[in-house]
Amino acid sequence: MRSILLFTSVILLLSSCTSLTPFTQEIYEDLNLADEEIKSVQFYLSQDIVLYKSMENDEASVENGKIKLKEKRKAKEIVIKSGTPGVVIFFPKQDRFAVSFENDDDKFLIFGPNKKLNDRYTLLGKEWEDGYGKVTYGGEVYETSTRNALAALMVNVNKMQSYSVKRKQVNGRRVSE
Repeated sequence: MRSILLFTSVILLLSSCTSLTPFTQEIYEDLNLADEEIKSVQFYLSQDIVLYKSMENDEASVENGKIKLKEKRKAKEIVIKSGTPGVVIFFPKQDRFAVSFENDDDKFLIFGPNKKLNDRYTLLGKEWEDGYGKVTYGGEVYETSTRNALAALMVNVNKMQSYSVKRKQVNGRRVSE
């Protein structure tokens, strides 16, 4: 009885899993989708992306004839979790997607094919060096780790095979009299 329950649980778990595939330049070219069709595709993020920005504010005041400096440090962090759904909102240039993971078209990240990762559409940034890169999000420049450059767009692909059979039934042939 216990093994039947375990088997049933495994089957239910496997049947509820979605099959996500990395979106690649090859898929993009093979499908030959129009821009509006690409905008209707549901994309998902392959791994977490963390964006951060540190802001410093120094306050100065004078107390009892002395200048008192108070350092204030603030950080702003944006986390986009693995599996988060996103949509293409525009195409900054050929083979580049601006993908928004929020209900705000001003907040997007740029993805494009990465030759080193089999042309998967991965996070693009500017000034990647010393383990960090810069990306623009919501009109502000954020820093992110270079490991986030491996974050790829994923799509749910339902492969269906289609073939047709032309069927003809033969009635046979008789000797003519």
